[in-house]
Amino acid sequence: MNRAAFFAQDEDALVSFGRRLAGCLGPGMSVFLRGELGAGKTTLVRGVARGLGHTQAVKSPTYTLVEPYEALTVPLYHFDLYRLGAPEELEFMGIRDYFAGEALVFIEWPERGEGFLPAPDLEIRLAAEGMGRRLDVRACSERGAASVAALAEERALSG
Repeated sequence: MNRAAFFAQDEDALVSFGRRLAGCLGPGMSVFLRGELGAGKTTLVRGVARGLGHTQAVKSPTYTLVEPYEALTVPLYHFDLYRLGAPEELEFMGIRDYFAGEALVFIEWPERGEGFLPAPDLEIRLAAEGMGRRLDVRACSERGAASVAALAEERALSG
């Protein structure tokens, strides 16, 4: 399965989806997050961090570009490239090193780093739909396809 759509009726449901997503990802995977400002990208990452054992606040790395969460079951790096001046800046900050290990890498606004980012395993597009959020999940690798299938199977089992 290469694509699946999900719906989160509120912020709590989006965090819960992130927790489930964390359980469907393997070490070393990367996820691109797309959506307008306020679509819930950071909220989704908060759920993933919670699913990996993080209990502290999860903040948007809009000004710092990256927020590391290294003391988890699997390290997590959360990038927000919204304020990136030029894609070349990623090279100066050693972006390749973040993808070289076992950490999960989530990137908001990946189009701003085009040409300097490796292809993701998953791409998730978030969009407002009524009071909730629609999540369109697309696999971009074999590992991503396995994650999409696991998410869809979990949804089927939970009814």
